[in-house]
Amino acid sequence: MTKPSILVPATHLTKSPVNVRKRTDLRADAELEASIAGHGLIQNLVGVPVSRKKGHYRITAGGRRLDAIHRLIEKGTLPPDYEVPVLVLAKAKDGREISLAENYDRLQMSPAEDCLAFRDLIEVEGRSTAEIAKRFGIEERFVVGRLRLANLAQPIFDALEADEITLDVAKAYATTADTARQTAIWESLRGSYSRDNVNEIRRALNGYSYRATDPKALLVGRDSYIAAGGRVEDADLFSTAADERWIDTHILDDLAETKLAAQAEALREREGLGEVRIVTGARIPYMETYALQPLTGVAEPLTQEQEARKREIEEEIADIELLAENEGYEPEEDEEQRYAALRAELTAIIEREVVIDPEQKATALGYVVLGQDGTPQIHHQLYIAPVSDEESGEADDDGDEGDDHASVETQENDTANDARPVMSQRLREMLAMMKTELLAVHVASDPAFALDLGTFIMVDRESRLASFDMPSDLRASVPSRLLPDFKPETAAAGEWTKLDGALDRSWLHHPAVPDRYDAFCALPDDARAAWLGWAIARTLHAVPAGRREASFLDHLGRKLGIDVAAWWRPTALTYFDKLTKPGILALFEEIGGLELRMRYSGSKKHDLAASAERLFGGDVIIEPEIQERALVWLPDEMRFAAPESGEELTSPDNSEHDLADMVNKEGGNEGDQSFAQAA
Repeated sequence: MTKPSILVPATHLTKSPVNVRKRTDLRADAELEASIAGHGLIQNLVGVPVSRKKGHYRITAGGRRLDAIHRLIEKGTLPPDYEVPVLVLAKAKDGREISLAENYDRLQMSPAEDCLAFRDLIEVEGRSTAEIAKRFGIEERFVVGRLRLANLAQPIFDALEADEITLDVAKAYATTADTARQTAIWESLRGSYSRDNVNEIRRALNGYSYRATDPKALLVGRDSYIAAGGRVEDADLFSTAADERWIDTHILDDLAETKLAAQAEALREREGLGEVRIVTGARIPYMETYALQPLTGVAEPLTQEQEARKREIEEEIADIELLAENEGYEPEEDEEQRYAALRAELTAIIEREVVIDPEQKATALGYVVLGQDGTPQIHHQLYIAPVSDEESGEADDDGDEGDDHASVETQENDTANDARPVMSQRLREMLAMMKTELLAVHVASDPAFALDLGTFIMVDRESRLASFDMPSDLRASVPSRLLPDFKPETAAAGEWTKLDGALDRSWLHHPAVPDRYDAFCALPDDARAAWLGWAIARTLHAVPAGRREASFLDHLGRKLGIDVAAWWRPTALTYFDKLTKPGILALFEEIGGLELRMRYSGSKKHDLAASAERLFGGDVIIEPEIQERALVWLPDEMRFAAPESGEELTSPDNSEHDLADMVNKEGGNEGDQSFAQAA
């Protein structure tokens, strides 16, 4: 039915009218175009010769691929003489059947296969999510989402792979990176009517309680949990102590992170690592390390004895394999055992454990995780720290001698090590939530700014094929909270409560949608403008610092001129309790020098956190210059980064009038026009 495949210039190829695929999809076409640009044409086209036009062919199967190649040639991505493989049909009448067979027999990859494929590209081949997205013409957000699904608890991922649950169910479980929590909810719901109910799964994840045998519970201890106000669910007559449930998960989470952070510092010093991060679980979430480069050591060279033994084993194995090639040879049982033992011994000699030297460790990033018994331990895989350590700035040895000098030198060494406090993922997410909460209050309080912002987000989403850099969902729905159990009592939170309570809700009492709409339009301009600011502000995502979307939130904060230090000061609850003692002392030294650090170095961790709250809140009588620095100090994660050179810090003065003119031109009603002008 076919002739051998040949290479033909793309300019000599046209689509055949017998091609059975008539519809197309712009997004799919863009993905195909990117794939061909990145990987070349993987599958050949199928065509028939054009009569009286030697060397020209009509393509009966592969029309979309041909269109993509033509577009790439027009853009200059591919050369004009680009050649593609074409499988030539011997009979032109077979074209329609071949086209149908090629499109009909295609099987779409499952989400689980996507997850594993993307994960392997990153873990095995060292690709980045941005590179994968570009080469396949898809959104980076899609790739990141698939990677998160790849980190699901094993029984849930197995169910997704076996097509026992839908993709939406898997996404619901992936809203938390805690695989222990995922597994517990999976086991409790798998036999119930709600097993496929996405809302029920999310609700169960948020209301999860810990068992007394959970590694976090074992780390903290029952007495510490109870003393901190934690509650234990009443057990029935048939339950054991191990079956009891610890209800206040946020208390246990905070206690576990605080205790683990304190012990992590000791583990860092013992192991000689440059930096450690903590994970209150047995596994590191994949998204935590996917952008980090693993640190690989070097195996020690073989000794002369090992080299000699290796040669002996290889020679004996070669003799056995040569003997086995003889026809009719049947090895005895002891010979097979001998062969297996030799292979095992050879493997042990060759595949030796790699060694990481102390210099590599001193700049490495490690993770402290929890064992099943609640014991903190350094994870076996180390990583290259993403940011190089600062110069230690140790004092020269020509200073005063004696015990005082030794004490200061030791303190300075500690300062070099503790310059960057150990910050857990939970603390980074807490800071992101509080920072975004502060931004939301300012957006909601400036309706003209909110109107410009909302309009931009809407038109930007509609005008772009991919817009995963936008940290907002302009359907006015509240995004899922990074930390469902964390509700800080900050100045911004209190202002938001007052703003929400002041909204005019009189129009909500009408039962019919048209009546509610008419009543809403009849509200005064300032009342409707307040609703606009409220609706847009509540859609903003809390994005931890360092992610791509955070740059836009920082830009908005700069344009609004938010004075973060006037609205937010670090407290024991919202910041210092989550740091180690050396980390807090490093901050004291940052604003007051070594003398201030030494002044507080004898305090216990709890007292030190309380002292830090008072110092950075301006409630301590201290030298004026130190107090001035303390009152303006902020962690980098709470700053709306410094503006770039020449960047405008205020919103355009005439933007609201431009929008009013647009509304007038569109022929809006009188109420809509006055609203736009008032905003």
